Amino acid sequence: MISKLPASLILEGGNLYDPFSDTSVKANLLIHNGVIKQIGKVKPDKLAKVIDCTNKIITPGFIDIHAHFREPGREDKETLETGALAAMAGGFTTVCVMPNTDPPLDNPESIRYIIEKSADLPITIHPIGTITLGQKGEELAEIGEMVAAGAVAVSDDGLPVQNGQVFRYALEYAQKYNIPVINHAEDIPLRNDGVMNESAFSTRLGLPGNPDISESVMVFRDLELADYTGGRIHVPHVSTKRSVELIRRYKAKNIQVTAEVTPHHIGLTQEALREYDTHAKVAPPLRTKTDTEALIEGLLDGTIDCIATDHAPHTIEEKEMNFIHAPCGMIGLESAFALSHTVLRQAGASTEKVIQWLTSKPARIMNFPLNGIEENSPANLNIIDPEEEWEFKPEHIHSRSKNSPMLGMKFKGRIQQTISGKKSFKS
Repeated sequence: MISKLPASLILEGGNLYDPFSDTSVKANLLIHNGVIKQIGKVKPDKLAKVIDCTNKIITPGFIDIHAHFREPGREDKETLETGALAAMAGGFTTVCVMPNTDPPLDNPESIRYIIEKSADLPITIHPIGTITLGQKGEELAEIGEMVAAGAVAVSDDGLPVQNGQVFRYALEYAQKYNIPVINHAEDIPLRNDGVMNESAFSTRLGLPGNPDISESVMVFRDLELADYTGGRIHVPHVSTKRSVELIRRYKAKNIQVTAEVTPHHIGLTQEALREYDTHAKVAPPLRTKTDTEALIEGLLDGTIDCIATDHAPHTIEEKEMNFIHAPCGMIGLESAFALSHTVLRQAGASTEKVIQWLTSKPARIMNFPLNGIEENSPANLNIIDPEEEWEFKPEHIHSRSKNSPMLGMKFKGRIQQTISGKKSFKS
């Protein structure tokens, strides 16, 4: 659980990794009243608590640019407070929350509500506003006023903007504020009520399929509009090889496009649905091994910029419905680093590279300050053991909801402690 950090704390013998400068140094670190006071040879202090960080990596707290905390409207699934607890358990000290709440975050008052309600929480929460009023895809929301109130991006998350002209206007208008426009990349008619990836496997399971082109067709339209308008587009939760190839092609043309992938889309495939596990029902759906390999390749070559959780809590009652009617989504904050690290290390990525995909890369997408581990800066830090092997169990979940298909999975790499200012979470 979250506890108060000692007034004086020394992290001793760790490898300090700064993902913003991509530098690493073995050094001690003194934290006093939640602020980094000294880096290097720290003078002994009888009043300070000392943590042995030998063979551990100390790095800035993670940034998640895609999470659902359900407040306001569905506090039975998650609240800002329980979401913050889940975030710290996963090493995240900054989280961007999506606007598909009830009511949606489509006006400056709702943006201010999130900021004010989360002000005293142990992590920083940034709201994302809607693209259109009520997420109806018809009329642009007051983007400028929401940005002035604190919105860091706009998205009708979960409900793709089908009207190309409306999306064009959003891209043009958002340029004034240098924020990314995020569109749930899915052609709804092509999805055709599919509940899993369309394949021979979906036929064997007797479940309606959602073809990979339902995503790539919308990605192509959005990239063309970004090219035409010069706007900034961010493609969320990329799930298909086709989409990766399109994004790679348009990045080569210097279009302002960034993209994210979720841990579950690189770590799981449609095979996770073999027993009709509704916890593994997500949108976009889990795809094939060919797709996961393409997503990993996209991360490694820079086509995909970062990792984001798409943390989507749902109640037990909802997930216990039959597969067709159960809602899409899984929680992911607590398992994000461990799953990503396990999969990507096997693919040849270093621990430091995984950290970049969870820190410096999302910071650049959202125009957040690029602050590393510096003296006189707030102590937002993770202590990571990259070699610890462990099993993900129910007691590791701190979200209000428990809908995770990762339970029982074995990981390599664990966050031992997260520090956020004067607060701490120890695994």
